[in-house]
Amino acid sequence: MTEAEALIALNQLPKTGPVKIRSLIDHFGSATNALKQPNTTLQQVPGIGPEIAKVIADWENLTDPSSEIALAKERNIQILTQEDSDYPAALRDSFAAPVILYVWGQLKERDINAIGIVGSRKLTHYGREAARKFAFQLAGAGLTVISGLARGIDTAAHEGAVAAKGRTIGVLGSGLMQLYPPENLALAEKIADGHGAIISEFPLQTPPDRQTFPQRNRIVAHWSRALLVVECPSRSGSLITANLANEAGRQIYAVPGPIDRPTSGGCHDLIRDGATLVTDGSQILDDFTHLNFTTPKDTEPRPPETYLDLSDEENTVLKSLNSTEQSIDEIVTKTQLPAHKISVILMKLELRNLVQPHPGQRFTRRR
Repeated sequence: MTEAEALIALNQLPKTGPVKIRSLIDHFGSATNALKQPNTTLQQVPGIGPEIAKVIADWENLTDPSSEIALAKERNIQILTQEDSDYPAALRDSFAAPVILYVWGQLKERDINAIGIVGSRKLTHYGREAARKFAFQLAGAGLTVISGLARGIDTAAHEGAVAAKGRTIGVLGSGLMQLYPPENLALAEKIADGHGAIISEFPLQTPPDRQTFPQRNRIVAHWSRALLVVECPSRSGSLITANLANEAGRQIYAVPGPIDRPTSGGCHDLIRDGATLVTDGSQILDDFTHLNFTTPKDTEPRPPETYLDLSDEENTVLKSLNSTEQSIDEIVTKTQLPAHKISVILMKLELRNLVQPHPGQRFTRRR
């Protein structure tokens, strides 16, 4: 048995979790050694009582890592351990880091520049439009939007990121073959097909329950470099995610709402307690420039001053600009791109703080 198979087996067992599995590995040196131990020896590990020791000792009758690996391969799902290079660096050293990550889609190095967007499942029209707007702006500017693929704000955030042709990651509170909510399957397929990834730490067939969702929240909180709460009442699971992110030293942002509606009470509580009030994605992007917002490495040669996380057309528009104010018509002449496309690109570049707008719809490049 390989170490990866042993980790998958431990992760499949009931009543174990990342903290207990890490304790086993620290005590016995590896997951494979842990699975070789008798019940009495397992009970000597801190946090492993008689009940859990009995489960671990009986692992061969309770798990089937080979079948899990075969099923994942059949469904084009990657299984990552903390030793794999594709395992997210932001999670590897976090508290209770997932032992196993199931990945449907593709993770990229640029996903280190991630912002979590969370909020209520019971959203208003205002909340939906705000979540889509922020996700569109932030994903369009090169950040990866992370959320939980739940109904409500999560769904709107993923949709906004996809609409911007940016990257987004959905973190499930269930196994990838028990995707919840089921009506988001089409959105999940779209994300996995070139817009990011759907991930879970739970075995493929794990159904959602009240325990799995809070576990999912810590992944969103720890992976994100900042967290945006768009709309939620004063008692909401989104506030749990915000507390976890705050404890991990992440910047918290909150979108204000109407003061007479309880649907935004949680956001107002966060703002009162020190979260940064935001009304536009550019305000967050300004902060990210001070958080060492990085671009991914690329081995292919690139022309000078090319931004690796911009599209070819976006780089073309950027290179057409200099310190002299130019109109959209002048940019059209230089780039041979249609005016409507240039307008959208200029908005994205402005959000990235790469372009300076001037009166009369004229633009210069920021230096």
